[in-house]
Amino acid sequence: FRSFLLANLITLLRFPLLFVYVALLYSGNATAQYWCVPFILGIIILDSVDGVIARARNEVSLLGSVLDIATDRTLEIILWVVFAHLRLLPVVIPIIVITRGTTVDAVRAVGMSQGKAAFEQVQHPISRFIVASRFMRSSYGVAKAVAFALLTLDLGMQTAGHPWQSNVHLAAVVVSWFAISMTVIRGLPVLIEAYPMLRNGE
Repeated sequence: FRSFLLANLITLLRFPLLFVYVALLYSGNATAQYWCVPFILGIIILDSVDGVIARARNEVSLLGSVLDIATDRTLEIILWVVFAHLRLLPVVIPIIVITRGTTVDAVRAVGMSQGKAAFEQVQHPISRFIVASRFMRSSYGVAKAVAFALLTLDLGMQTAGHPWQSNVHLAAVVVSWFAISMTVIRGLPVLIEAYPMLRNGE
């Protein structure tokens, strides 16, 4: 029970840490913004820590899984919106993320109401690789982490008037679009394979 509780507390801890991180981004202080680079990486690493703790004690639960997914989705949306508001990214990026997230989550909710776990709702081998494989999930996680770290560094360099800021900004935008492409690609199999299920439910 303790490790289960600890895992969930670590999951929820990411919220206050994120709020502190966002406040520092808007502080207008270049030093604080530079320190936000390892800060956001630490917040992202916590996403793995809670799962490791739960699995190590063999106490993975539906509540923990749902809480983890909901927290990941919320943090991701907040970050993309914040970076767009800071004019580091085009607003179309958070629009894509929100549209993809709400659509896929709505479809998954129908499957879960029929007793199917999120990653069990795709059956084709290629679909399962794209959506549920450790490789794709890790690759997407790394892409997001690199994008958020570069965007944070970009903001700090912009505030400080660093001469290399434009180069970092270009890298941040490229990696961000790569991460967005991955989120769209990983969402498509869920929607495609859900179509027969939704038609049968009419």
